[in-house]
Amino acid sequence: MDRVRRVVDGTMIFTSLLLLAWPLMVGGQARGATGVLIGLGAVGLLGLGVLVLAERWPLVQYAPVAAAVLTAAAGLARSGAISPGLSWLIIAVAAIILVRQFLGARTNEGLVRDLTRQRAQLARQAFRDPLTELGNRKLFMDHATDALADADDTMTAVILFDLDGFKEVNDTYGHATGDELLRTAAERLTANVRTNDTVSRLGGDEFVVLLPRLVDDRIADTVANRILRDLSQPLVIGDTVLTIPASAGIALTRGSGLAVDDVMREADLALYQAKAEGKGVARRFDPAQFAVAEQRRQEEADLRRALDDGEFEVHYQPIVDLDGERTVGVEALVRWNHPERGLLPPIAFLDLAETLGLLPRLGGWVLEEACRQAAVWQAQEPGFELNVNLSASQLGNPALVDEVRSVLERTGLPPALLVLELTESVALVDLIESARVLGALKSLGVRIALDDFGTGFSSLSHLGTLPVDVVKIDKSFVQAMQEGNGASVAEAVLQIARTFNLAPVAEGVEDATQASRLRELDCAQAQGYHFARPMPADDLTSLLTRQSALSA
Repeated sequence: MDRVRRVVDGTMIFTSLLLLAWPLMVGGQARGATGVLIGLGAVGLLGLGVLVLAERWPLVQYAPVAAAVLTAAAGLARSGAISPGLSWLIIAVAAIILVRQFLGARTNEGLVRDLTRQRAQLARQAFRDPLTELGNRKLFMDHATDALADADDTMTAVILFDLDGFKEVNDTYGHATGDELLRTAAERLTANVRTNDTVSRLGGDEFVVLLPRLVDDRIADTVANRILRDLSQPLVIGDTVLTIPASAGIALTRGSGLAVDDVMREADLALYQAKAEGKGVARRFDPAQFAVAEQRRQEEADLRRALDDGEFEVHYQPIVDLDGERTVGVEALVRWNHPERGLLPPIAFLDLAETLGLLPRLGGWVLEEACRQAAVWQAQEPGFELNVNLSASQLGNPALVDEVRSVLERTGLPPALLVLELTESVALVDLIESARVLGALKSLGVRIALDDFGTGFSSLSHLGTLPVDVVKIDKSFVQAMQEGNGASVAEAVLQIARTFNLAPVAEGVEDATQASRLRELDCAQAQGYHFARPMPADDLTSLLTRQSALSA
């Protein structure tokens, strides 16, 4: 469009000048071909001069047109070709058109300036963070892409910085103080890098530094630690003295082998590691830690999916009466039927489920599934007991008592046949609160068992505080009975249970010798691999059927 406009403007100027010069070229002052050529040359030079001046002063281009119109009107009037009134009318119309053109040119010139200014402002906004005046994510990604493409055999470093505790600053001192802190952080970051390095704000309190064409990888560590040191210097905002503690994650790559997104992910993992180690430090990306983190993320995703897809199942380990070894109850134990890894025991996933906050959901499902199955077994074995474990997160759930009540109502299991187990370590998280919750559970009619009894530091005091009905003797005491003083330890534990009028159950019985010794010590019930391993509900139903047939 600019080229077309220039052609039209040039044609208009040369035509106007030619109209003005033509009387001179054909008149008395310049006759013959030579005169005409000289005149045309003069017109050309004058036209070029007007075009050059018009680049700086656009209104100059209309001067030849105005002169040509006025000259033509005057000439026609003198020759009598038109009346003087019509001549003045032509001049007036031409003047109005030219004035409007002059004003339009000025307006267009202003519009062009405004549009140019707006384009520059938009371009700046597209690549700059308005608060800190640093580059934004888009600018960083562009620079990082170019740096990796031009890396040759040098190294490129990406350092991610995250301000520690920035949210608390905003919440405590307000967003104005937080903004000032971010601006200061940006200044301190910029002050510690080279002119060809890039510093950008990715958003929130996260910044990134790009160090291209490094020949020594230690430079990245030096820059990161120097920035962290500067950020930690006190900052005075009004009457408030603040520091800007931060953590940093460093990723290095040689040449152009990695994409920008891959380098950023490595820096992010390194930053996560720095925060996990107590914050305020810089850490490099470690491939071994990355592999562990990837495996952890995969396990977390698998565990969440397993809950949604119903991959868990309940197995039941028999609890037997040692006098005749008849199954009188079971302990419900969850298993994960993993589609690739097979059947997994609780040790493979319960800690992860607790960390992810999934145990209340998983534990609630186990409780309901086991109670529903136990209610079926009541018809076959009246008085058959069900033991279900409680985790720390379940015990801390304010809705636990209501959930247990609802499960008992839905499944129809008599409350007296449900035994809820918890370890001393779980109860010790908050002994007073644990006693209150367990008391509320007992008011439903259920019983409480203290698992792994004897392994805690203050078992006797716990028994006096917690409303416990059953103690499960830890398997370490049972297995130690074959040693010289092992039997006396187990006997002492059993005596404590009797003193507090508690029903003892020995765990981890692995052979007939241990079972026989427990009978000698008057332990009524036991469980362990000697009697049966945990099994699916159908297998336990078959076991109970065979047991009923033998006793008939």
